[in-house]
Amino acid sequence: MEDNQNNNKPKHQDKIVALDSLSLGISIVAAIIIGFGVGYGLKQLTGYTWTLWVGIAWGIAAAILNIYRAYKKAQKVYEGMENDPRYAYRAKHGDKSFDEDED
Repeated sequence: MEDNQNNNKPKHQDKIVALDSLSLGISIVAAIIIGFGVGYGLKQLTGYTWTLWVGIAWGIAAAILNIYRAYKKAQKVYEGMENDPRYAYRAKHGDKSFDEDED
């Protein structure tokens, strides 16, 4: 019965999670570059330098939004670990009791 549950898990799930983390870094850089491109285009179109800075600020804001979304997604994964028996004790009591046992 356990084999059936393991078969439902994607074969390359670890690689997918790693690529998802890599895509966060790429999306941060891409958001800032796109923001710069929009700002530079507006500067060329209007002749105002401040529009370049508006585009860069827009790109940075998009990058921060991507980080926030990734954080919320990771937080959901870790909340699910609270009910896992391997991690339940630490979730309730923290690591302090483990330090006391080392005497």
